[in-house]
Formats: sequence, structure tokens, C-alpha cells
Amino acid sequence: MLNLVWLKSFTTLVQHRRFQAAAQALGIAQPTLSQHIQKLEEQLGALLIRRSKTGCEPTKAALALMPLALSMLQLDERAREVVSGTRLRVGASSNIGIYMLQPYVSTFKNIPAVPELDLVIDNNPNIARQLTSGELDIAVMEWWHPKPGFQAMDWRQEPVVLITRPDHPYAGWHEIDRETLAGMSLLGGEPGTGTGRLLANFFGERGPFPKVSMQLGSTEAVKQAVKAGLGVSLVLAACVEEEIQAGTLCAIPVSDAALAKKLMVICPEALARQPPVSTFVSHICQ
Repeated sequence: MLNLVWLKSFTTLVQHRRFQAAAQALGIAQPTLSQHIQKLEEQLGALLIRRSKTGCEPTKAALALMPLALSMLQLDERAREVVSGTRLRVGASSNIGIYMLQPYVSTFKNIPAVPELDLVIDNNPNIARQLTSGELDIAVMEWWHPKPGFQAMDWRQEPVVLITRPDHPYAGWHEIDRETLAGMSLLGGEPGTGTGRLLANFFGERGPFPKVSMQLGSTEAVKQAVKAGLGVSLVLAACVEEEIQAGTLCAIPVSDAALAKKLMVICPEALARQPPVSTFVSHICQ
């Protein structure tokens, strides 16, 4: 098994490119640092560092090792945080993290004796990957494929609305029905959020379905495209609250309440009833 102390010395040296600077950053003597690198090279059977009078350069083998070494050190840090309960890492898919979750994070931090909280916002597939790899303690997501060892809880039901420019012909509509929506052409948003599956369930396996054009990659990009007059789109209602208040977009509800997303909180079963995970889950679900 690779020695994490040696790996820490190795990554620090690659980052600083000088033994003296790396030793100072680590708070160890330069000969100790050299010994760590030598032992790691012996264990791996590969030259990692080329020394010179002006400094040092990582070899090809070192560059290949670097991301793995950093990942191992990060997992070591996460393991210590989980055991000690000193830091909570919460992941959120983009729309939830940007438009919904942050007020809950703010009020959670005001609870006495809770640990430091890191909020990680990324697309839905990346958040799922980080949760299953142990990089996150909790994830709040738009879509989740059930996996053994993880517990999923309903958080909230968020309606999906059709957004238009204020001067669009649809802007004055009070609601839109299933048949009319099925015949529309919509701007596409962020992939991997489960919207496609939601629409398939809503319209049925045979459709008809709305046409989707221009996969824009994010809700923010969709909103800007709608403002620019490029089309209309479906988004979660919470994502356009500010624009509706400002009058820069119009949101038209769907007459059938079935077009809504069930947002979920997911965590490892082993942590579900243990603080601080249970504390955070209780906080946002109240």
C-alpha cells in the first residue's frame, strides 16, 4: 500500500518544483523530503523526479501518478472528516444548488454546534458520482437511480412551467394544457436532470411529444435564450422567481399538475441517522 505521507511529499514537490520550497511548505527538513521521494520511487519501481541545479521536473510517470495521488489524499481527508464529524459536504444538482438550497444552507450554519458545511454544485450525473464515491455526505438532486447502500427521501415537489418573453404570443395565457404543449418546439436545457424521463412519463410512451432544439446546457442559458427571443422552454418554477418578479420573463403553469419534479435528498444508509447528516436532512425537510 502506498504511504500517504510520501504521496503528500510527492504532490507538494510537483507543485513547487523545488525541494527547498516544498520542504518549507510541508514543515519538514529537505533531507526528509528527499528520503520520502526516494522511498516512493523504490516502491513504485519508477523515476518520478529529475533533479537539476535549478530545481526539479516531474517525469512522465509522475504526471500519471499526480491525479491519483491527489485523489487518495482527498479521500484520506474525507475519511478523517467523516469519522470526526467536523465537516459536512453537501452536493446539489445545478438548479437546486443555484436556485433553491442556499437559504437552507445559510440557516443551517446558524444552528449551534453544527460542523463546517461545504456546498458543491455540479450537474446531476457528477453529483451522483461524487456521492457514490464517498466525496459527498449528502446530495440533493433532480433525479437519482437507486443504488444499494443509499437512502433516498422526498424533499419537495417542484412544478415545471413554460417560460416566454413578456411580448410573446403565449405570455398572456393563464395555463397551458397537455395537447398544446405536445405540439410545441422547446429549447433544451441541462442534460442528465431527468427532464426527458419526466416528459416521457407525462406524455406517455407513444406521445406525441414536444420537439426539443438547441441543447443549451443549463437553465441560466435557457433563460437568456428565451429573453433573446430564440424560443420558449420548460423549467422548474423556482428557477425563474426573480425574473417573474422583475417582469423579464413570463411563467405559464401546466394545467395538469402531474408535470412536476420530485426532488430528492440522498445519503449513505450508514450515515442517514447519524449527526450531522441527520441534522441537515431534518433541517431542510422541515
